Amino acid sequence: MNILLYLIIMLVGVFIGNKKILKNSIMKNLDSIQNFALMLLLFIMGISIGIDKEVVKSFGSIGMKAVVLSIFSVVFSVLGVKMVSAKVLKTEEKRKEYDY
Repeated sequence: MNILLYLIIMLVGVFIGNKKILKNSIMKNLDSIQNFALMLLLFIMGISIGIDKEVVKSFGSIGMKAVVLSIFSVVFSVLGVKMVSAKVLKTEEKRKEYDY
């Protein structure tokens, strides 16, 4: 059920972006809004981890593997988003060139 909800939310976003429903001021600041949302998500995840006493107790046994896995997850997620964004923006620029 959660995956379906995520897909629906994403499709609604695609629809809104494609139909240019949002104001230009919001569209210009979309990068900042995305960064803020990501930072908020990471902060909330940190709170969730801090609340769980079992996770905090097991930090010693989890050790370096968890740190490396976390760092790689964040780094490759950011790189993936940047690559997809660059591809989408490049495709959009090409589409604008053909519109003339």
